Amino acid sequence: MEPCEAPFLCGYSIRAKAMSPCTAVPEPWPPLYLVTEHNPKMEQEKPQNKNLLHYWGNTPEEDYYKQQKIKSTKSYFTSPRGLTLFTRSWEPLQPTPPRGIICMVHGYGNDISWTFQATPIFLAQNGFACFALDLEGHGHSQGLKAYVPNVDVLVDDCISFFESVSTQDPIFRNLPRFLFGESMGGAICLLIHFKKPDFVKGAILMAPMCRISEKVRPKWPIPEILTFVARFGPTWAIVPTADLLDKSVKVPEKKIIGGLNPMRYQGKPRLGSVVELLRVTDYVSSKLSDVKFGFIVMHGSADVVTDPEVSRELYEVAESEDKSIKIYDGMMHSLLFGETDENVGIVRGDILKWLNDRC
Repeated sequence: MEPCEAPFLCGYSIRAKAMSPCTAVPEPWPPLYLVTEHNPKMEQEKPQNKNLLHYWGNTPEEDYYKQQKIKSTKSYFTSPRGLTLFTRSWEPLQPTPPRGIICMVHGYGNDISWTFQATPIFLAQNGFACFALDLEGHGHSQGLKAYVPNVDVLVDDCISFFESVSTQDPIFRNLPRFLFGESMGGAICLLIHFKKPDFVKGAILMAPMCRISEKVRPKWPIPEILTFVARFGPTWAIVPTADLLDKSVKVPEKKIIGGLNPMRYQGKPRLGSVVELLRVTDYVSSKLSDVKFGFIVMHGSADVVTDPEVSRELYEVAESEDKSIKIYDGMMHSLLFGETDENVGIVRGDILKWLNDRC
């Protein structure tokens, strides 16, 4: 869940060792000498540090998945609008049948091939079949890098892909299906629900971008100016911002790992993307009372990227009969990557318990 540099638009994927009291299978971190300045080996390892093939190191993917006792595939999916989108799956090893399907949506500026993989690997180890795609303009998918002109079409892309994988194998057809979304991905999960209320049994919403925190949201009249200028140059990557890495990731060495992602978007946010995400968050925050599916919403109390108060509001006003909330004291936006291993283990344990209670 490596952070992007865009302001109030960050989405993250996850990477940490399971420390929960559940039956999680621990997943080792890459050697710390690859990522910390305090180890004397740092200087001699610096060249490799810049050329890691994967967040876990240079072990080939297939070998690593075997070590983690799961199976994984990657492919391309053609959306109904003709867009080529990169996809991955992570599943338990046969003959163990999956307990459920988890349809996963990453955040803005992120992708599914770096530290994001840690979460579906963890969930596959615990019996769940996970599927994800790089959204348009992200990762290996088609589209201008980090350009999000219309979130509604991203929602359609996700629905089409998740429906296809849920029916591709007879073993999947009768399994409970869940959504999982981080930051902007959390907002997309809610939009999927608004469009197809019975699409899933429930959702895991990680620091969802239901409203941008006032601490980083542009003040009046900046949004109005951005909207006007975006009419003439929506793809211009000129929105002035500071890198929110320090405000999102707590552990210093994890910032380095996140920054090593070769697909990570490091430019300024594009005008059209900023305007669209402001529109979407305003819309989603106005529809919280229309949420009816089961969900658990998880947020750090120290999050200054997306607003934890809106997660509280979602929990309070949603019509859902099955709803849960976890506000983690002192934790930041990157709950499943940027926190200490112990904190990540707590969050992972809460996710697994919520799923176990429903499968």
